[in-house]
Amino acid sequence: MLASVEDRAAVIALWHAAGLTRPWNDPAADFDRSVAGSASAILMLRAGETLTGSVMVGDDGHRGWVYYLAVAEGARGQGHGRALMAAAESWLRARGCPKLQLMVREGNDAAIGFYRALGLEPQPVVTLGRFLH
Repeated sequence: MLASVEDRAAVIALWHAAGLTRPWNDPAADFDRSVAGSASAILMLRAGETLTGSVMVGDDGHRGWVYYLAVAEGARGQGHGRALMAAAESWLRARGCPKLQLMVREGNDAAIGFYRALGLEPQPVVTLGRFLH
């Protein structure tokens, strides 16, 4: 299920609860840009009316990217993370993306283990960046 502007508060609250936000990234701006963009989306899982998980996906024209994969604490260990990654991969494949990429903060061994169990591998690259705002 695709997120819409009506899902903004619930999705951002999930990202906060999952510990995915950082002071230098504005999750509301990220949500808004993703939902408004033609090359990005936020995919959600619900149990009835309750948001159980979400993932942000984007196609930069060269690679597909995954951000903000979050599963509600009470719903973890039930395959929701795997289902969200499968949905993200399907979304990217449908757009012809040749490769899926994501970033994990150093020291987040649980996330690294999760992604490695799904067949993702560390890439021989260094990510460089600078804030524009």
